[in-house]
Amino acid sequence: MLSRKGRIKIVDDFAAWVADALSRVPLSEAPLTFEVANALPTISLPHADPADLFLAASAKAFGLTLVTADRNLIHAQGISVMANS
Repeated sequence: MLSRKGRIKIVDDFAAWVADALSRVPLSEAPLTFEVANALPTISLPHADPADLFLAASAKAFGLTLVTADRNLIHAQGISVMANS
């Protein structure tokens, strides 16, 4: 979505870009689990974007730090957030 909106530029196709990014940085995927779904009602954001709610709930459920430039997520309560400007 961000690529389609022109907010990020992906030179290769999306699958190649993700594979390259995952090979360069020690990241792991956070699956959608019952724990994530169970954390959803505990997240309070100033907007109702479902994708942001799932990101915040995943961070909370897995004890992760959410790195984001999204101002709404930067101020999310109850999760660890690192602002990326």
